[in-house]
Order: sequence, then structure tokens, then C-alpha cells
Amino acid sequence: MPESKSKFFIPAVGVAVVVAGSIAAYTYFKGPSGGSSDALGSAKVVPSTALMATYITTDPEVWAKLQQFGTPEAQKLVAKGLENFNKQMFSESNVSYEKDIKPWAGGVMIAVLLPNPVKPAQLNVPSGAPNVPTNLQQKPNILIVVGIKDKLSALNFANKLKSEKGAKFQESDYQGQKIIETTQNGKPTYSVVLNNSHLVLAPEKQAVEQAIDTFKGQSSFASKEGAGSILSKGVDVKNSLAQIYVPDYAGMVQQLAAASPQAKQLPPQALTQLKQIKSVVAGIGVDDAGVRVKAIANLDPQLNKFQYQSSPGKIVGQFPTDTFALISGNGISRGWEALVEQSKDYPEMKQALEQARSQLKFVNIDLDKDIFGWMNGEFAFGAIPSNQGVLASVGFGGALVFDTSDRKTAEATFTKLDTLAKTQKINIANRNIGGKDVTEWQIPQQGALLAHGWLDQDTVFVAVGGPIAEVVAARKNPSLDNSDTFKAVTGSLQKPNGGYFYLDMDKTKTLPLINSLISSNADTITILGSIRGFGVTATSLDKSTSELEMLLALKPTKK
Repeated sequence: MPESKSKFFIPAVGVAVVVAGSIAAYTYFKGPSGGSSDALGSAKVVPSTALMATYITTDPEVWAKLQQFGTPEAQKLVAKGLENFNKQMFSESNVSYEKDIKPWAGGVMIAVLLPNPVKPAQLNVPSGAPNVPTNLQQKPNILIVVGIKDKLSALNFANKLKSEKGAKFQESDYQGQKIIETTQNGKPTYSVVLNNSHLVLAPEKQAVEQAIDTFKGQSSFASKEGAGSILSKGVDVKNSLAQIYVPDYAGMVQQLAAASPQAKQLPPQALTQLKQIKSVVAGIGVDDAGVRVKAIANLDPQLNKFQYQSSPGKIVGQFPTDTFALISGNGISRGWEALVEQSKDYPEMKQALEQARSQLKFVNIDLDKDIFGWMNGEFAFGAIPSNQGVLASVGFGGALVFDTSDRKTAEATFTKLDTLAKTQKINIANRNIGGKDVTEWQIPQQGALLAHGWLDQDTVFVAVGGPIAEVVAARKNPSLDNSDTFKAVTGSLQKPNGGYFYLDMDKTKTLPLINSLISSNADTITILGSIRGFGVTATSLDKSTSELEMLLALKPTKK
């Protein structure tokens, strides 16, 4: 959030809470908050025109779960960052978040509203200027709803702010509700307290007025089609820090694109693709493994043409334990067929595919059959450390492994590629590695640039760099699926799934190429030292539901 908008929060909070009552209402303020800080309750005062909303918990016990992770150095760095943030936020006041705000502030909902249309009278254009625009695109409005969990503490905070200097306050009435206009550094912001249970804040007065209209009975975000179910269910993550709700995904993208000055109008084909996703809900939480993110997309089964198939996960065992990055999945050929089918509705994509086909035909290769046709099983790409030969400067190489039920076509494709390499003055040599026949593309004084061979009857590999071919083909070291780090990063992810994205942070940051990028930033090195790895997977229960899960695996704090 821009600095000018972030600074409106503190003075606006205090003066708005004053409106909620007086000292004479002591007994009422001392009472319970009635669950007003939950996401569904906050959504009931957010207008139905909201494109999306994020609910952030302020429960200190939940945020304290993060303290079980990280090195002492990283924790000190984070604590310093929070301290600097607090100083910056409250630099112009005598306010302490810990003492003055934390006791009463419940959960926070941040909603994105449609931008207000710009009227010609609002434009600061010299008189007589030609071609005055009447429909300038604007940034979406932000509306913040803060649950009041302790009304007495909120009132005490408001009374304290009454003596604060540097801010100007002006009160107005709308629908019987008191709106406080707070002007600080020349920037006005607006706030109101609704039902003594929610504090509503916005940098635009119209957004606050819309919230009051909603409170008075107009349709809310909670009643919006598709929103009620995702608000009540949310996403099941332990110790939820935040939940994100998008009830109309296609509509949101379309509206945000229309509001962006740089955006082009979405073509009908793109809008059709977007409509496959009806709604999205995501959650961020903390558990014993680290910070976990889960997202659920509700799909239109009539528009969803992708045929999901879970991945067996066995191909991970073809990679050595020191593999530091991996992407795996299943059925490249099906994905290619879906892409070709979609290209029929996109002239530019169709033209690009036809050009690729034509270029490969010159070298006797059929893009659909020879390249993608036989890739019908599980696949994986892994990055493996090596400082030998052509890999010395970067510190790693890569290996692609494919399972296929069409070995004949695959062998024919590699024969064509070998023949093509010979025309480029590349030496083609065969050698035996661990009892397996491997073909190498060799460069004088550099060794093998690329190698390929069969690991078993149905599994072929392609390695970048001769040393990588030796590691993959010989299989002398334990496999990746037996690695403690791989188990820690991916073991708790949902199964069955469509494959993994996996990253071992400890191994990644030691690579020469990566180390050269981060070595000059001590803070980055400190933070990365607390991260064990990163894992992502996706699954689909049926054609109407798709789920994504991510885990930032953190190292536990040493006691």
C-alpha cells in the first residue's frame, strides 16, 4: 500500500472510534465483541461490488507460531524490520501498536472495490484544452474493515488520539452515520464505526459511503453469488494468518484490466478461458513444517477442457539425492494436444505453432509426433550440482527423464537428433555407464555437452553435461525420494497429486551462480539460512475443483 494511504490508518482509527460512544457507555464497551472480527462478519459490511477481499487475523498466538522457526540471526533481523516499520508508521504520533492498538483490534479485512468513474468536472484540465477525456481509468478503491474485539480499549485509544497534533478532523453525516474525515500531510482519509463492532476505513469517501449503504441493507460481499460458500468454508490451514476470497475470478480480471491505463481490452477467447475459473479461495497458515499456502479454484466443468491425471511419483527415484531443484508431472502429450486445440481460437498462437512445425520439417522432424507424441507418461526435470567440464562456470547441470509407452518413436526421434547434431560438427560417441548404453554429444576440449540413454525399458533420460549423465545412469548414490530434505519439503503435501516443484535452499545458495548474486547482501543470506526448501503441488478432485498447495519449509529454532 502506498505510503500516503498507509499513514491514514492511525489518526482515522482513533477519531472514528470516538463516534462509537462515550464514557457513559462503560458497561456496554466492557462487554464481549460478539464475534465481529471473523471474516464473514466483516464481509457483511463490504459492498457486493468488491472484486476480492483478504482477511488477516490479528491473533497474537497465531503469529507467535512463526517464532518456532529461523536462526537467531534471522529472528533478530525480522524483529528489527518490524521495529523500523512501527517507528515509520507512528513517527508522527505518540502511538504504540503494542499498547494502544493490539488490545482492541480484531481481524482486518482488506477489500478491493471498483474504481469510481471520473467526471469531467473532476479533471484538472486547463480551459479550452481539446479532447478532454471523460472516462479516464482509475485505480481500484481500497476498503479496510477492522473488527473491534475490546470496545473499552478502543475508546481509551480514541481518547488518547484526541490530543494528538498534526492531524485535522472533520465530521459529516451520511445515512445517520458519522463519517470522520482525517487530513494529514494534505491527504484526506475517511472512517466510520458501524454498530460499535466494525471500524471501516478508506482513502476515498465514496467507499465508506458504500459500506454504510451495505450496513443499511444493500447487498454485501457476503451475499454475493459465490462468496458465501467460500467465506464460510475458507481453506483448511492450521493457524491461519490470512484468507483470500475471489468470488468471481473472470469478472475480477476483466474489471481490473479495464481499470488499468496500460491494459488492452481482453479478447473474447481470453475471457472464455478465464471463465473456466468461477471462484478462488486461498489460505496462509503456519504449522510444524513452516508456512503453508493452499488455494482452491472452483471450475466450470462445461468449460474446463483440461483432462487432469495424477502422477505416480516414481520418477523422482531416478534422480540423485543431491538434486537441488525438481519439476515433475505426467502426460506432456496430453498437455500439448490441449494447447493445439486451444490455438484454434487464437490466431497468433496458431501461427506460431505452424511456424515451429514448418521449421522442424526442414530437418525431418514432426513436432507433434517426434517431439511430443511419445511423452505420454510421467516426466521430471532436475537440476544437479556439478563443477566439471562445461558445467564448471555455473556449478550445475540438468537432466530430463521421461516414461513412455512408445519407445520405438522415442528412439527414432533421438536418432534424428543425433544425425542433425553431426551436421553441426558435433562428435557423436557411445559409451557404457553403469551397464547402460549412453550416447554423448561431444565438443573438443569441453567434453560431453549433452547425453541421452535408456534407464530401463520405458524410461529415457537427457542430460546436460557428461558428469550429469554419469550420475543419472550409474545410480551409485541414494535417490532423491530418500533425501531427508525432500521428505521434509514434500512429505506433507497432498497426495495423490499431479507432480511437484521442489527446491532445496541449502544446496541452491551454495552454487557459484546463485552465490554470486546474493553474496553482497548479508540480510538476504541471513533470511535464506532459515529456509530449508520450497515445495508446490496441485491436484484435482474432479472437473469442477482444482487445488494448489505450497510449503515454505522453515528450519526450527535451535533451543
